[in-house]
Amino acid sequence: MKVPIKWLKDYIDIDLSPKELAHVLTMSGTESGLKYIGESWEGVIIGQIAGIDPHPNADRLRLATVNTGSGMQTVVCGAPNLAIGDKIAFASVGAYLTDGHTGEKSVLKPAKIRGVESCGMVCSEMELGLSKNHEGILVLANDAPLGKPLAEFLSDIVLDIDVTPNRPDLLSVIGVAWEVAAITGKKVKLPDLAYEEAGDVIDKQVSIAIADADLCPRYCASLITGVKIGESPEWLKQRLTACGLRPISNIVDVTNYVMFEYGQPLHSFDYDKIKTKKIVVRRAKNGEVMQTLDDIERKLSDNTLMITDGGKSVAIAGVMGGANSDITDNTTTILLESANFNAASIHYTSHNLKLVSEASMRFERGIRPDLTVHALRRATQLILQLAGGCAAKGIVDVYPQKQERKSLNLRRSEIKRILGVEFSDEQVFDTLTSMGFEVDIHPGKEYMVTAPYWRSDINIEVDLIEELARIIGYENIPTTLLSGSIAHQEPNHLMDLKSRVRQTLVGFGFDEVITYSLTNREALAKAYASNALPKEPLKLDNAMSAEQEYLRANLRSGLLSVLESNLRHEEGPIRIFELNRIYIKREKELPEEPEIVCGLMYNPEQEKVWPVHTPPFDFFTVKGIIESLLSSLNVKADFRETNDDSLRPGYQAEVIVNSSKIGVIGEVHPKVAAAFDIAEKVYMFELNVSSLLPYALQSNEYQVIARFPSVIRDIALVLDSSVTHKQVVDIISKFSLVNEVTLFDVYSGKQVESGKKSLAYRLIFQSSEHTLTDVEVDKVLEQLLKKLEGALGATLRA
Repeated sequence: MKVPIKWLKDYIDIDLSPKELAHVLTMSGTESGLKYIGESWEGVIIGQIAGIDPHPNADRLRLATVNTGSGMQTVVCGAPNLAIGDKIAFASVGAYLTDGHTGEKSVLKPAKIRGVESCGMVCSEMELGLSKNHEGILVLANDAPLGKPLAEFLSDIVLDIDVTPNRPDLLSVIGVAWEVAAITGKKVKLPDLAYEEAGDVIDKQVSIAIADADLCPRYCASLITGVKIGESPEWLKQRLTACGLRPISNIVDVTNYVMFEYGQPLHSFDYDKIKTKKIVVRRAKNGEVMQTLDDIERKLSDNTLMITDGGKSVAIAGVMGGANSDITDNTTTILLESANFNAASIHYTSHNLKLVSEASMRFERGIRPDLTVHALRRATQLILQLAGGCAAKGIVDVYPQKQERKSLNLRRSEIKRILGVEFSDEQVFDTLTSMGFEVDIHPGKEYMVTAPYWRSDINIEVDLIEELARIIGYENIPTTLLSGSIAHQEPNHLMDLKSRVRQTLVGFGFDEVITYSLTNREALAKAYASNALPKEPLKLDNAMSAEQEYLRANLRSGLLSVLESNLRHEEGPIRIFELNRIYIKREKELPEEPEIVCGLMYNPEQEKVWPVHTPPFDFFTVKGIIESLLSSLNVKADFRETNDDSLRPGYQAEVIVNSSKIGVIGEVHPKVAAAFDIAEKVYMFELNVSSLLPYALQSNEYQVIARFPSVIRDIALVLDSSVTHKQVVDIISKFSLVNEVTLFDVYSGKQVESGKKSLAYRLIFQSSEHTLTDVEVDKVLEQLLKKLEGALGATLRA
């Protein structure tokens, strides 16, 4: 929200400097910065058009003679709104301006344009940095002092306020004035809303009906006849421009001005185009089509609220008017709308139709119905002043379900419990009333407090306590030591496990990435070779865009997209992982949200360059990573074949812990890699950290370091190709003297029979009680080989 300080001073006296004002607002919870208008206008003065002559060599250009107060200058200008006698902004050579074509800042230099020397420039709003409008020159008020620097007349300092979603009252200059009043102790001066009602009674000229009161709690309207459409005065245009709005016409500018002044959006209709002289507020019909002011036909749903004349639609409530009822230069009678609409409905409509505006931003934050009448009277008053005309007697005010302002009970004991400090009755009363609250002090223990009509964020007792803390000042609450015992902290085992997993993977050379939780169906499906999702993902009801309408059901697609992006900038090796939640849809329940760690390893075959060469990754590399990770967590895992649609068949395995599947590893399926424009092999691992948690909680047991030496034996076994390494290890490990089994070679080829393979193992024998003899080791080895032969048909390789 941009608030010009000159405008703010209409409602409150401000003794603070702009910097001090921004600081105290920020310290009270309203983060504020400053923007300086006119800061770079050195060399720009107020001039006056003294004469206009045609350009001798260009039909579209003219020669403007500018009176600068100290002489005459000739300027080549193509603006269509040049007029003799107008006060304008004249920039002399050397001024620092914004280029009207490129938008870049540049120094104005002397130039010859079509053979005529131009000694400066008559400036548009864009060249002065006021707006993006460069279709015509900026015309100043008649009282602008000739020859004076433009900055002295037009400069301003604007508060740039970061408004939180719960404070729609701060989307208005008066709302900010109340905030400043509370901080500084000054009084707010509100505009007088009185105006003459010289026309016929409004009820005889227009009727209002609300068919869907749940979406439109209140609808007010006034009627002004005999208006004249034209330009707004300079003071109004300057204020709107400082707020970032482009002036359009006096009627439209007034509705925008009052929206910024009071925080209540308004809309004006051409009364003569509403043939039935009736307004009906209703839901749209599914599939109903309406042409809006931007000349686009929009298809609507029954969640959209419409303003109609009982037959045709004339506006989308709170979002945009219709082309069939807009104000034109020929409009003479205005029906002015000031209504309150359901916040959720406006949010849905504006985002669904991609018509987010200043008006919809205010409605979707939940402004109060009480604002409508105040803003309507103020806008009607200004229209009468700036466009003439005659106001009808009274206003139409349809309020079917009136919302009474409720009083809240504020207890002294609760203030002390929440803030740890006691405030006097005078402090509480003065602080709250300075913000417009009504306070009734009950002797002894409590206050009855009623929030002002413009504050929609005050709903419970603690909201009032927060207001006291903000305005009195958090820095003024005394610092005290904690009393009583500190509550026992319960360990968060899942958080600890996630931290250990992250640290271990980073130690293995991985980089952590974070991807968006919101995605789209196509992106999720790209992570599967069949391009089909195994389960239906969870769809958002009110998605911000089609690209972010689903909650992710896996981390794979996001990681592969990150890898794809990185490969455009580097060749590898690349190791990345993400540890985050996924969302699994459950019928009639909240989604399951397991913590998943997923990683990718990419390192294509490269030319060997001495002395550094990293061999390409393979299945056993990623298997070793997972084994080492789980070993660091004191978890023992097994691996068995699986059929995951993201991974290449025959080059994948599922990770088993205590007979439960907790993840998968393997080579990414070539179809999946191709979908992400990855030409080389990529290896992936995925573990369910939530499922891993119970096994990772087991603590390590101390084992005495063996005092006696070990004995090493290497054996090579010939087995059927179908026999797995796990089957062999399971048998060998059952012999008590075998302390460690390591596979160091796998061979199949000419040296072994067809359908056979050779597995070579290193066995380490060790006893905790005595030094083993060769006889003891040979005996155990003989028993071991017999067991392998009987169970698996293994023979020693010759």
